Amino acid sequence: MSLALRNLLFTVVVPGSGGVLVPWLLLLTRSGATPAPRAWYAALVIAAGVVLYLACVRVFAVAGRGTPGPWDPPQRLVAIGPYRWVRNPIYLAALLVVLGEAWLFLSLLLLEYAAAAAIFFHLLVIGYEEPKLRRTFGETYVEYSRTVPRWIPRRPKRATG
Repeated sequence: MSLALRNLLFTVVVPGSGGVLVPWLLLLTRSGATPAPRAWYAALVIAAGVVLYLACVRVFAVAGRGTPGPWDPPQRLVAIGPYRWVRNPIYLAALLVVLGEAWLFLSLLLLEYAAAAAIFFHLLVIGYEEPKLRRTFGETYVEYSRTVPRWIPRRPKRATG
């Protein structure tokens, strides 16, 4: 299967479920209707999350030759694009989408879902992803993790020389 198709499949299944299907199910009212959007300017936050996610998938495919899925990971450490600023931009993109949806619908339930997702992401990163990346990429990943923050984006340091 082509790399583009594998990335599309991952996008539909994982972020599609967590960022679209689950929030939609949480928003359904007892009558089966979805509430009307109330804060349309929140769509900018959702769009920012989508753009960030697409940028991450692109560098995973182009630089890493893989997908964000642990069953088809990049073959090379990805430390360019959004990954120069923060180690986990895909999770930040997902949180932007869900937080934007919470704001769009003024939904406390979606805000709680975003908080639960943030905790889950953190536990997944420290309990599974980082140890696996250290085993896979060794000192290269250790140095990367020393210089690039896990969650709070920071402007990359300029190379001197």
